[in-house]
Amino acid sequence: MNRRAIRYVSALLALLPALSPADAAANDTATVPACTSAQALRWRGGTARLENDLFAGTDRNYTNGVALTLVSRDFEGELAIDCLPRAIGMYTRLISRIDPGFWHAGGTEEAAQNVVLRAGQAMYTPADKARTDLIAEDRPYAGLLYLGLSWNRRALLPGSRLEMLDTRELTLGVIGPWSLARQTQDLVHRTRGIDRFQGWNHQLHNEPAFRMAMQRKFKRHVEGAVRPGWHSEAIGGYALSVGNIDTAASASIELRTGWNLPNDFGSDPIRPGVENRPPSASVQPLASRQDVPTSPRPGLHVFVNLEAKGVARDFSLDGNLFRSSHRVHRRPWVAQAVIGIAGQWPIAGHGLRLALMRVWRSREFDEQIDPHAFGSLAVSVEF
Repeated sequence: MNRRAIRYVSALLALLPALSPADAAANDTATVPACTSAQALRWRGGTARLENDLFAGTDRNYTNGVALTLVSRDFEGELAIDCLPRAIGMYTRLISRIDPGFWHAGGTEEAAQNVVLRAGQAMYTPADKARTDLIAEDRPYAGLLYLGLSWNRRALLPGSRLEMLDTRELTLGVIGPWSLARQTQDLVHRTRGIDRFQGWNHQLHNEPAFRMAMQRKFKRHVEGAVRPGWHSEAIGGYALSVGNIDTAASASIELRTGWNLPNDFGSDPIRPGVENRPPSASVQPLASRQDVPTSPRPGLHVFVNLEAKGVARDFSLDGNLFRSSHRVHRRPWVAQAVIGIAGQWPIAGHGLRLALMRVWRSREFDEQIDPHAFGSLAVSVEF
């Protein structure tokens, strides 16, 4: 085991005491003897995301990603950990142990909060699908199958007109053949009549996958579910992730303009901590009555998202952490640009949101000849 692996294992072992059921609740309150409906977990909606570079006319690098997300309703009042499912309660205690300030986002306890559960798969391939040998000058064949759990807290920053979305996400999964990336790609290519990649025998080895991520976004505070009429706004943010999936830091800004802008924190491709429906006590399902100026209503807007990222580790480029594998020379700095269109509508008594985007990403490793591009589609439904 190399020194990098030893450091990561040591960091993971240091976190294990935080999972003890004997730890105090995140809000340091006593155990709640009885759970109210506002303290229980209730699902609010779901999102399905698909990303593929065939939308951009290529079939290489980050070639496909899918994610299914469930979003809970806001938890009201004091957080009662004993009213949550065991896994979510354990994760809540973990956050309270390693990042106790999270539960006082923005220096105030007046915050809306919810839980996001995400399951997904990502796959990466070299450019030449016909070669059966290991292509040393191109990125490894790699797959990731994962499950993510995150807490979102939305709060108005004291003494300002800014609102912050604060997210902590834990991702656990598997890298390698157990990710089923090869089988998934073969099935899709066979169904569509596309030539299959022949080099999957050289994909990364099986190993457990881990990532802890935080993200903060900021925008001007507004009331209600939408900003009625035509408006423009900017959404800034930064993020940090640590783990053998990736270890990176990034800063981003999104500019958007349109009709009836939703009171959320923008649209992104699949990434740690992302979900386009953060908690907000003022944001009710789109099926609600539209009898006040800021109630939910149909809307459409365009957006541009720019991101700069410093990368210390990326499994799809650096290879396996715990054993020797194919790897390439990762570039430490990556830039990304996104342009897209999003809209929301009430349909059959439920809210529907659609976001389409095109993503351009700079070269991620030295052997890469050209920048990469892919398309992304996200469909969200309010239950």
